Amino acid sequence: FVLLMLRSLKLHTIFKGRLHQYRVERDNHPPVFLSPAGAALAVQGPALVPQRINDSSEGSAEVPSLLESVVWMAAPKQRRTIEVNRCRRRHPTKLIEVKRNIDVCPECGNLKQKHVLCGYCYAKVKEETRLIRMEIHRKEGGPFNAPAVETVVLYEGEKPTEKDEGKRIIERARKRPSWFVQN
Repeated sequence: FVLLMLRSLKLHTIFKGRLHQYRVERDNHPPVFLSPAGAALAVQGPALVPQRINDSSEGSAEVPSLLESVVWMAAPKQRRTIEVNRCRRRHPTKLIEVKRNIDVCPECGNLKQKHVLCGYCYAKVKEETRLIRMEIHRKEGGPFNAPAVETVVLYEGEKPTEKDEGKRIIERARKRPSWFVQN
């Protein structure tokens, strides 16, 4: 369709003199065409390419730009009815699907999606991790002073074992949470 439009626009720019002459003659008498190309040009040209009406000057014929003709042809010709709009918006494939993968978190009892970490439990873990990092920052003075060894977190009432020798030990002054497993 676009190629047809471009071809007709190109023909219009090449043969604009003949088209203008045809428009003047068609008002006086029906045209007689000698070649099939002339007939196709006379029939298709005005139908595909919109023309401006210039009453002020006959001599200055402007060539219509490609953008004007494309915008004109892409515009909606009629308004969609409310019934059509409602059918389009409320089609069964566009409705929000009901989630059937909701489960109860075994730790806290809040609702969560299956195979996804509970948001409430994640917030608790995130807060505890933030407090541990603050303790590390206070002890060592920044992230760039950290030794290149494994870190062990000990809570209130816990003592380091033989496995923890040579590791960085961070002590917390509270009871170990039930979800924080000691390795």
